[in-house]
Amino acid sequence: MKKSRLFWTALLFMIGSMLAACSGSASTSLAGDWKLISYGSPANPTPALPYVETSLTFESDGTLGGRVGCNSFSGDYKVDGNAVTFGAIAATEMACDEPIMQQESAVFKVFIDSGTFKMNGNTLTILSADGNSVVVLSRK
Repeated sequence: MKKSRLFWTALLFMIGSMLAACSGSASTSLAGDWKLISYGSPANPTPALPYVETSLTFESDGTLGGRVGCNSFSGDYKVDGNAVTFGAIAATEMACDEPIMQQESAVFKVFIDSGTFKMNGNTLTILSADGNSVVVLSRK
């Protein structure tokens, strides 16, 4: 009887430990297709230009790419908890109308170095490392 109780106690402890380890190591995945909703100041973000088709894709292999104006871009990223670190971003260099260039520039400003992010349903908010710029995306 004592051996049986000890066995079940040990088994339950091992299962509980394994479940706790698995849940603690999971990180939120940014993988998927997103569109730009707003950008700029966190206190008063600017709505994305309605006449510009935007598309951002975070791949599960740590690469990203898309278009947030008239130029396409690509790069890489790493997620650690709620922190995201971006590698170098490569972009085409076509000239666009000034409002489109401002939108692109503001988004790329957030994709420099590292920052934090928050997921709320189908909305992804990425805050720049200095806390002065934000990009808000919606899952497509």
